[in-house]
Amino acid sequence: MNICCPYCEIQANNSSAFRIIRRAGTFYRKSDSQHVPRFYCGSCRRRFSKATFHPCYRQKKRNKNEVLRRALCSGVSQRRAAKIFNLNRKTVVRKFHFLAAQSLLKWEMDLALSPKVEVIEFDDLETFEHTKCKPLSVTLAVESGSRKILGFEVAQMPAKGRLAKLSVKKYGPRKDFRRYGRAKLFTSLREVVAPNSIMKSDSNPHYPLDVSKYFPGARHVTFLGQRGSTTGQGELKKIRFDPLFSLNHTCAKFRADVNRLVRKTWCTTKKPECLAKHLAIYACFHNEYIKSG
Repeated sequence: MNICCPYCEIQANNSSAFRIIRRAGTFYRKSDSQHVPRFYCGSCRRRFSKATFHPCYRQKKRNKNEVLRRALCSGVSQRRAAKIFNLNRKTVVRKFHFLAAQSLLKWEMDLALSPKVEVIEFDDLETFEHTKCKPLSVTLAVESGSRKILGFEVAQMPAKGRLAKLSVKKYGPRKDFRRYGRAKLFTSLREVVAPNSIMKSDSNPHYPLDVSKYFPGARHVTFLGQRGSTTGQGELKKIRFDPLFSLNHTCAKFRADVNRLVRKTWCTTKKPECLAKHLAIYACFHNEYIKSG
């Protein structure tokens, strides 16, 4: 194994460099009960170890990362996870941000190495930040059939229906950024979707223009929206055959497994960027789950 000094970047790939970098004992890592080798660089005269290269460098409770990731993707809130695993809430928050960054890298790498997608389904999933007077839109795209999550974008949107006037009165006018969210999502999807793909969605009048702009060679197929059923928190439809089943089933899984997306919950999103991080953790977990069968 080639050892590279993280401080002066001298690599042990030849005999001269091997003499510069040499073993310097080990240390016992209590968090996972491992003996980690140490090294000494004769060039910069600094010591380092194999743990220096690891993403979990200097984490004292790295053994909680995977169980916390699974909990956050199984309907458990951050506050309850802190109680279950006997952790400080600040530790859970730090690990939440760490898991989001690692999941996003792994998810994007997996999509880059996968073959181009031929048929995709996309639509918006609505939730809110802090209060229902401040709704958010999550534009989600999945592969038809396999239900692999290909991308998502969180965007601000104004309140609708009976809450519209109350929202303007309490929080002022709220801008609609859904169009920019779709533009960002479709731009990223160009890397994973085939140019002549089939794109399915509901009959939203704003979708055809965006599809023709970012995917001029694709065929856009639209379907009328259907009434939601009680099961799946309204995401699954009350019809015998759902042409957008892969998308609606994935949205139902989002609402069931991500606590802040449940329709009737105490756990609400306080910051849209934190919602995006939580969705990144779940997207990586979801794709791993369906791949393993």
